[in-house]
Amino acid sequence: MNPRSMTGYARVRKLADDREFIITVKGVNHRGLDIHFRMAPELDAFEHALRAAVKRHVARGHVQVQVRVVDSREAAPSVVNQSLIEAYITAFRRMAAVHGLSGDPDLNAALRIPGAFESREEEPDPDLERQLVEALEEALVIFNQFREREGAEIAADIKARNTTVLRNAREMAEIRARAVPEFQARLSERLGELLNSTSIDPQRLAQEVAYLVDRSDISEELTRLKVHAVQLNDLLEGGGEVGKKLDFLLQEMHRETNTILSKSAGIGEVGLEIGELALNVKAEIEKIREQGLNLE
Repeated sequence: MNPRSMTGYARVRKLADDREFIITVKGVNHRGLDIHFRMAPELDAFEHALRAAVKRHVARGHVQVQVRVVDSREAAPSVVNQSLIEAYITAFRRMAAVHGLSGDPDLNAALRIPGAFESREEEPDPDLERQLVEALEEALVIFNQFREREGAEIAADIKARNTTVLRNAREMAEIRARAVPEFQARLSERLGELLNSTSIDPQRLAQEVAYLVDRSDISEELTRLKVHAVQLNDLLEGGGEVGKKLDFLLQEMHRETNTILSKSAGIGEVGLEIGELALNVKAEIEKIREQGLNLE
């Protein structure tokens, strides 16, 4: 299974009995799973079941779910809120008397007051809950298909950049392997200048070369960098929830690259070659990190 992007969209229209369900699901990046519903108040009783359905399909991201139900069946009976209407009429007549106005209350206006009609409360319909969840499940399947397609594109870009990281790591290792003779030649030349070209103790020269080689040794850092890069590819191949693990691997790769840069400073031409490659690696890691922010 391909890794999924956290960005996605799906819309489903589903008929069941005499009801039409219109479900829209949208997703964007988020550190955790953040679910928001937009639906009529009379559907609030079903939010827990709908939220559970989303959690079965989505691990991370800001997910917005819009639910509409068009019911062609006879609406539940409503009753007039008599106390509210009587309060309106009483207030009308009192204010008319206070201000010396004539006229009668407008019943049509009174019936348009919010709350003038009350629906008889009914127990939540289990069939409606089941139909809502089924419609949302269909939308979530489409939503995940969208996210997997986008995730595959992101993963392909990351793998291409990771290939560059591995290639540059191998080049740095090759440069480093041929550097020891250059260190020895450069150090011999420098010591000769310092000693006014007098003879140089071979043992002392070997010690200085060994120190310089050890101080600039990046073999362990390169090995760890390559191991992390291989783990990154394996992580993407495995699919599923990869975002947090990917971020950890990139932190480690960034740390190794910084150490390589630090050890390569001040060792002449070889250091400049390695440093340029390490900077390229850092740039690729940063681009991978930007892309990785989109993955679940």
